[in-house]
Amino acid sequence: MNKLFNKKTISNIIFVIAIVLLLYPPTREWGMRQLAFAPSIKNNKKAEFVKSYDWSLRGLNTKDINLDEFKGKVIFINFWATWCPPCRAEMPMIQKLYNDYKDKVTFIFVTNEDWKTVETFFNKRAFNLPAYNSLSSPPKIFLKTNSIPATYLLDKNGAILISKTGAADWNSNKVRNLLDDLLSK
Repeated sequence: MNKLFNKKTISNIIFVIAIVLLLYPPTREWGMRQLAFAPSIKNNKKAEFVKSYDWSLRGLNTKDINLDEFKGKVIFINFWATWCPPCRAEMPMIQKLYNDYKDKVTFIFVTNEDWKTVETFFNKRAFNLPAYNSLSSPPKIFLKTNSIPATYLLDKNGAILISKTGAADWNSNKVRNLLDDLLSK
């Protein structure tokens, strides 16, 4: 019996359990959430600016918009997909931020998926974020990466103060303090 449960066997069992947990999507998402940090914030001197706001979006669970309507406002843009583990990992944190700032900040969640897919995903997780499909090409500054999630936070002047690819803790005090500061100006 002692030979059955030696150190090597126990470590192999633990290793197999860890691999299985990492392959199970909810566990992987939970792990990503635990490792997500608040995104870096650029100061206005290092920030890039959105030059063109001409970008038409079809609302999946909201009205159609053009980004131009929100020029002069604080804008949070997130490119995501339901099948993307880092996207799913950061969504609960984004939902909490959205719940508190939806009346003050323009939130735009862009996906290539259809409404039925998004609706199923939202209903299963109790999300109510405004989802859109692009009808025209986004401003070039948002096309620098093909990775998702890709998130941008613009100030009222169009400066991109946060440009983050990958999961992040969007409900952090750092992000909330930045939003409060941007909204008070």
